[in-house]
Amino acid sequence: MANFFFDFRFLLLIAAMAFIYIQIRLFATQSQYADRLAEAVESENHCTSQMRLLIDQISMQQGQIVTLEDERKHHFEEVLQLKTLLQDLERKGLQQLTDKTQVPVAAVVIMACNRADYLERTIKSVLKYQTTVASKYPVFVSQDGTNPVVKKKALSYDQLAYMQHLDYGEVETERPGELIAYYKIARHYKWALDQLFYKHNFSRVIILEDDMEIAPDFFSYFEAAAMLLDKDKTIMAVSSWNDNGQKQFVHDSYLLYRSDFFPGLGWMLTKSIWDELSPKWPKAYWDDWLRLKDNHKGRQFVRPEVCRTYNFGEHGSSMGQFFKQYLEPIKLNDVQIDWMSMDLSYLMEDKYVKYFADLIRKAKPVYGNDAVMKAYNVVGDVRIEYRDQSDFERIARQFGIFEEWKDGIPRTAYKGVVVFRHQTQRRIFLIAPDSLERLGI
Repeated sequence: MANFFFDFRFLLLIAAMAFIYIQIRLFATQSQYADRLAEAVESENHCTSQMRLLIDQISMQQGQIVTLEDERKHHFEEVLQLKTLLQDLERKGLQQLTDKTQVPVAAVVIMACNRADYLERTIKSVLKYQTTVASKYPVFVSQDGTNPVVKKKALSYDQLAYMQHLDYGEVETERPGELIAYYKIARHYKWALDQLFYKHNFSRVIILEDDMEIAPDFFSYFEAAAMLLDKDKTIMAVSSWNDNGQKQFVHDSYLLYRSDFFPGLGWMLTKSIWDELSPKWPKAYWDDWLRLKDNHKGRQFVRPEVCRTYNFGEHGSSMGQFFKQYLEPIKLNDVQIDWMSMDLSYLMEDKYVKYFADLIRKAKPVYGNDAVMKAYNVVGDVRIEYRDQSDFERIARQFGIFEEWKDGIPRTAYKGVVVFRHQTQRRIFLIAPDSLERLGI
């Protein structure tokens, strides 16, 4: 009996110890889970706090977005108001410049950017001769960009209308190292001509640049030239410029020529020609683009022997290229000519080939490598044949005229013939190998 109680107590002791061990493990486990629970609660509280912070930040940003959107709408409304105001000013300015009873011969646009001093000189030269024919030739200044001095200068003249080209688009050049300026100039030209032909509905436009002076008979010349453009569709444009118009190479202020090479630098085109050019206008180098055969398509350009514009722009996008040699010595015509009383029918295509061929037929041919030296001793006009481009450049270099070609055509050439004066009245005709055949000689 005693052994039974002993065994029972021993079992109770073991059970008690097991119970205590279980309680200790349970307590430890509960403590461990309590710590994890506390960490989870703390993490949850932190997440909640971060979420609230993010919500606050998002709310703040949404408020800023709303504010910015309001500001954008406000600025957009201001831009619309300014644009409307500018259009109104343009319209009022144009109404003041044009006579409703007089159909303009052509609008005159001076292309400007950031040279206020040059622009002023050009405007004064234009207005000096435009005042008496203002209703025939309304004048515009088209500014590319926001230069405030240029804008103020243009707006200071009541006799002209002001246009502003604002182009904030990025310029991507097609070749490394190209000047962005030539791309911006091309964009500006397209915009300005679209405005004048399609918005203001002019039938012709004369394009000048902000570094040009004009001759006394500039407007009379273009009025007569406008009739040529209307009659002869083989004439693509009329220019007031001769690339070989330096003092030593010109003589006759009354003489005009046709050329296969686009001269530029003060030129007039019609709306029908612009309808053709505008959709495919180039990204850059618009003047060289016009000299490509694919674009002028065999049509020619009328040019004077003595220039009706003078380019004084030593500083500009071209960085004074050729200025000292070719531009500074240009002779600006100083003879007042009534071109409307002149017979210009010899410039019509069907008559001009014969007229020009007769001039060359009368010129004395000079041959040999020393042809240039021989020409000095000939009385009257001379013709010298060149074999190819390099031979032409050699001869041109000896005389001092432009050597440049574009798309197989030398500057000023007509059917491969380049003509200029030498020793006052004497004419030199530089003739391509096929020129005589092309002229029917």
